[in-house]
Amino acid sequence: MKGKILAAEYREGVQPLLTPADSELSIMQSLLRMGTREAMEERIGKTIYAFTLYQKVKRATIMTYDESGRHNAVVMVSFDREVNHDSVIMDRILPYLKMTGKRIAE
Repeated sequence: MKGKILAAEYREGVQPLLTPADSELSIMQSLLRMGTREAMEERIGKTIYAFTLYQKVKRATIMTYDESGRHNAVVMVSFDREVNHDSVIMDRILPYLKMTGKRIAE
């Protein structure tokens, strides 16, 4: 939860839109926004993922939790605009995170 990129991978032929420094700044901003969502979790539940549509790309931030239910880390994923991001997240990414032992809100 310190805004450091632990891993990054791009599809073959994709040019990143952000520099590594810009990506870390973007992650820090996402963490701050996730922190503001925490205030409502008691009433509406934990964040599963947050989504933003930009002019050039879609991005989702998926929150993971530790054993006590506190925010632990985020997984940030970018999509081409025409991709059905919800089905990719719900049917592929979240099951993969669970399989690797990550705790997510359900």
